Amino acid sequence: MAIGRSEVRERPVANTGVRMTSTSPHRELIRVGVVGLSASGGLAATAHVPALAGLDGYELRALSTSSAESARAAGEKYAVPLAFASAEELARSEEVDLVVVTVKVPHHLELIRPALEAGKMVFSEWPLGADLAQAEELADLAHRRGVLTAVGLQARSAPPLRYLRDLVAEGYVGRVLSTSMLGSGWIGGATYDDNYAYVLDATSGATLLSIPFGHSVDALTMVLGEFREVSALVENLRPEVTNVTSGAVAAKSAEDQIAVTGVLESGAVAAMHFRGGTSRATAFHWEINGTEGDLVVKADRAQWWYGGTQLYGARGEEGALTELPVPARYQRSLTQWTGRSAEPACSVAHEYALLRDQIIGSLAPDEDGVPDFRHAVRRHAMLERVREAARAGRKVTLAEQGA
Repeated sequence: MAIGRSEVRERPVANTGVRMTSTSPHRELIRVGVVGLSASGGLAATAHVPALAGLDGYELRALSTSSAESARAAGEKYAVPLAFASAEELARSEEVDLVVVTVKVPHHLELIRPALEAGKMVFSEWPLGADLAQAEELADLAHRRGVLTAVGLQARSAPPLRYLRDLVAEGYVGRVLSTSMLGSGWIGGATYDDNYAYVLDATSGATLLSIPFGHSVDALTMVLGEFREVSALVENLRPEVTNVTSGAVAAKSAEDQIAVTGVLESGAVAAMHFRGGTSRATAFHWEINGTEGDLVVKADRAQWWYGGTQLYGARGEEGALTELPVPARYQRSLTQWTGRSAEPACSVAHEYALLRDQIIGSLAPDEDGVPDFRHAVRRHAMLERVREAARAGRKVTLAEQGA
């Protein structure tokens, strides 16, 4: 239920530079405005709205779309009190504390900038920008304004991945010798539909490298540490693709095959291969091999970072892999998602929970928060180095750019 102005009192939140509202001295409320929440669906509707719905500490207070008419329709469908015809209007609203941007990547810069200039906290879906320069511009602006930022690299908040990281750190596999990851990209296949025509363009920022590979390599580095050097192949083997509805053939400049090998800072050898489209054989498979054991992460869909992963392991004298259930302590008390880990909103809900605890200052001393815009810049920089390695046909050292 929407909270009227007369029922709230303002309260400062530590380290955010904004003011919050609270309905009682014991509970802070973070008022959310979503840019790109459409009545016709999309990521905001399928993941962000359900994630926020059952989460304490948040109120979905506002939305914006590209027109007054579509904003009214979305407001009515999702029962959102404030509906704006532009991101600028939403950013200026005094009833919004956190601006969430879920639109197509090519529009991120123009829609995130007003929120930062208004001094609002911002949660942007990944990728942050269409390229490294845009990501740097947004991160620099956020730094100058002194606002808290978050980027939607959801695997970092997902319970199975946090458990996996701890297993590795605690020595489950001993010293990590190698890791290998195989994934299907969802985008980059032989066909496309009108909603995703923009991903055919390599300059859109929404490519096999930036999205499926970007999410996946970020998860790998979260668990095992950053790359020290990489070699890469980035290829476009399907320069023409077919529209699933009209049958029209369109040119595609974006890549559909990525193969990256390298050495991690730990000295472990890493290999990653992502294929455009889908595979009848493997959607996602990730192995970590060490001196004392093995760990495997599997998923039956390409967008595995949204949930639905299974974790397996074996060590010592154990002869076969067994499933490793995720302990309850990794669930952050989100009991409403028990048994629903395959839903796209599940990992998004865990990121929102982590972000909430970061905003109100209740993170445990040894717990890291959500990735911010500076982290996004580092990941964008790494992807640029992968492209450079592919163009040059040689090994590239990532430390040269701090990636």
